[in-house]
Amino acid sequence: MNVQEAPKVAGSCERTLDEVKAELMRRAGRLNPFEDIRPEDAKQVMSELTSLDKDQWGNAWSKLGLAYEAKGDERAKAGAGGKELAELYMHGFDACRVGRYPSPVSPGKLAAYHHSLRIFRKAAKHFEPKLEVIEIPFEGKTLVGYLQLPPGVDKPPVVLHWGGVDGWKEDRLRITNEILHFGMASLTIDMPGSGENPVLYSDPAAERTYFAWMDYVLKRPEIDGARLGVWGGSFGAYWAARLAHVAKDRIKGAVFHGGNIHYGFQKEWLVPAFTTGGATYLFGAQSLLDARGRAMGTKTMEEFLEIAPRFSLLTMGLLDKPSAPLLGVNGKLDDQAPVADIYLLMEHGNPKSARVYADGHHMGRTPGQPADHIATTIVTWLKGQMR
Repeated sequence: MNVQEAPKVAGSCERTLDEVKAELMRRAGRLNPFEDIRPEDAKQVMSELTSLDKDQWGNAWSKLGLAYEAKGDERAKAGAGGKELAELYMHGFDACRVGRYPSPVSPGKLAAYHHSLRIFRKAAKHFEPKLEVIEIPFEGKTLVGYLQLPPGVDKPPVVLHWGGVDGWKEDRLRITNEILHFGMASLTIDMPGSGENPVLYSDPAAERTYFAWMDYVLKRPEIDGARLGVWGGSFGAYWAARLAHVAKDRIKGAVFHGGNIHYGFQKEWLVPAFTTGGATYLFGAQSLLDARGRAMGTKTMEEFLEIAPRFSLLTMGLLDKPSAPLLGVNGKLDDQAPVADIYLLMEHGNPKSARVYADGHHMGRTPGQPADHIATTIVTWLKGQMR
């Protein structure tokens, strides 16, 4: 069981190569988002890096990931069992996933992402319960998600869940396992502007991608799509809060986990977040701007600051309208999403639930507390709403 620690913050907002190496080694095998990286593998890759060039970063991690993939392919030909193959391929996936981290904003990082996707699918063939790759048409494009069903449960409720600008559907296995453990089906997707989602965060069609998934679950006879929970994480949490208001009759419970609904979209919050904040980001605040900008479709901070306020649910006039049951979760010390947005939710509309971690950082991760405690709290709440 991993235990969270407070993020180490360098003297400046951007870390040097030596600081990045030290911070990654501190987190490798222990802390998000590098908890599945073997320390010896991290040491090997760090020894090869001579700069923080994005392509060099992506290529170095891809080299490690491809070596694991090749070993997995070799063992598959030799008739190795599924558990061994899944483990080898997941090591390959994790390495390439770190290669694209936090977002594939260069050719080398984009190549690492494509490698990670391919290798994950190889590993997923051996998952228990079975992982089904779902593709649905959407306005001339294709949306992709992963569905897993809890064994031995007849027509389980389903949780539709997604992450933010750096945690994509392949990265949510721990959360998926928690959902399955509580007897609910898991359908994990990429939020707009991330992963395989072809629609940008800022595209007017972004909201409709979620309605497409809500329509889809109603068509699956194995699950009870009318008992639907939604859970958005980090920068993707916004969409869960928005859906709770615009689709309140279709959702039994929505989880707003470490995100923004108003204050977090304002210049007064965003400028510090993009310049001196982002302590949980390995490279520093600039990479937070890069990742969010890629999702939003903006190139500069000025462009992002201009477009962001239009997403405010307060400005839209949604907050005083009825909503589905809504749970807000975050840490009071989060430097990426203000906890004030949870309080704002609770000050408007019908009553909401909340769990605020007084010493918690982004997503509520709290030094000295088990990393899986928050997910268990959230899934327990969702299970209760499904009844």
